[in-house]
Amino acid sequence: MSSKASHEVGWIGLGRMGEAMAARLVKAGFGLSVWNRTASKADPLTKIGAEVVTDKMAMAHCATVITMVSTTDDLKDILFGKGGVLAGTVRPRRVVDMSSISDTGSAEIRKQLDGAGVAYLSAPVSGNAKVAKAGKLLVVASGPRAEYDAVQPLLAALGRAAMYVGDGELSRVWKIAHNTMFGVIIQSLCEITLLAEKAGIPRHVFLESINQSVLGSMYTRYKTPALVNLDFTTTFTPKLLLKDMELGMSAGRAYGVVMPAASATRDSIMSLSHQYPGDIDFSVLLVELARAAGMKLEPENVPLSDGLA
Repeated sequence: MSSKASHEVGWIGLGRMGEAMAARLVKAGFGLSVWNRTASKADPLTKIGAEVVTDKMAMAHCATVITMVSTTDDLKDILFGKGGVLAGTVRPRRVVDMSSISDTGSAEIRKQLDGAGVAYLSAPVSGNAKVAKAGKLLVVASGPRAEYDAVQPLLAALGRAAMYVGDGELSRVWKIAHNTMFGVIIQSLCEITLLAEKAGIPRHVFLESINQSVLGSMYTRYKTPALVNLDFTTTFTPKLLLKDMELGMSAGRAYGVVMPAASATRDSIMSLSHQYPGDIDFSVLLVELARAAGMKLEPENVPLSDGLA
């Protein structure tokens, strides 16, 4: 372990997503210094060549610090708290935050970083850890255009594409809109799948036909094996999806946009989060909606591609 980061690029946050994304950068040939609250989570990265630093302040020696954490408060603490990245006299050139946080929280962080002379890019992603490992994330960034251009190769190495959507926190609004649609689609997909199954169409037949239709997408194909075989291994929990639906509703109110489909879905996901508060995938929604329809589902045990291979 090192007490001073020696690479140009630093990474903070090695949860499900962070570890998978950081690993892609190392494998793409970028020298990477990493810090995580639980140091042992960095072990898989040290095995492929990443440098582990012992404290957050050491990351200030990196030109670019990338963060992938759970909440706005976590990010504020990592950057500005006791022993944080900006607690010393050394400053990174820029911070690129890839977490899913609110636009207002991100704007507060931008103001503080600007005051410290550190550039800031908001760069949330579309996809989960499995999508990240497959190299199919989409990165959407906002902030100073020159800063985006400077790190575009880095962001592009994380997945299939990186896009710039404008100044300030526009990428946060994009992410909120994206994840609101995320909820609405799974709600609709589960409803129509149960309708088809109760009428007599096997789930795997119906979902594969949807995937082949004009309505199919990377998302519907990716969720198909889980829905067919009732495999609810966690990619994203009901509680986290509820958080995003709440952000969507809040943004709708702030901008004066009527969102009836999102509102109904938010209520459904709230109920789901009460039934399943722990570590389970949100696609368990299928089971709850089936119960409401008087149906008891069984796994169909059909091997299907999730489209990520």
